[in-house]
Amino acid sequence: MKTVEAQAQVITSEDLLKHWQGHRALTRRLIEIFPEKDFFEFSIGGMRPFSKLVDELLAIAAPALKGIVNRDSQPYTEGSEKLIFKAQYLEKWDEATEEINKYWEQLSIEDFSEKFNLFGQYEFPIIQNILYFIDNEVHHRGQAYVYLRALNIEPPFFWER
Repeated sequence: MKTVEAQAQVITSEDLLKHWQGHRALTRRLIEIFPEKDFFEFSIGGMRPFSKLVDELLAIAAPALKGIVNRDSQPYTEGSEKLIFKAQYLEKWDEATEEINKYWEQLSIEDFSEKFNLFGQYEFPIIQNILYFIDNEVHHRGQAYVYLRALNIEPPFFWER
């Protein structure tokens, strides 16, 4: 039998998922408005094109949450599937969103405080891993905002999630 200490809760699991999915919806909007060619080629200062950043986000979010739920610390793999059209990225993004929802339902509140060795490399409490997924996406979305502005494209407001 597992004993769990009572902890103060600032946000519910449902609200955290809603917050994360709000970020994901905004990132999806950025993918949509990016010009096809620039999505794959545009770069500033040696940063990766947005398609490569999205490859990373796709390789982390759903696969990592699946690993957490199944307690399977498979190594990190990125870009194993070669996507060549922006529409493919949007399709994969939507699939990942559904997977996140599916695996999220399998997390208990007690799981968040448990340590997990994500990808066999990052041993932290599960909540910290999930917050990293969100932070990493926000970071890369910020890069996409810079790209869009450099391309003279008005990005959506960051708070419109």
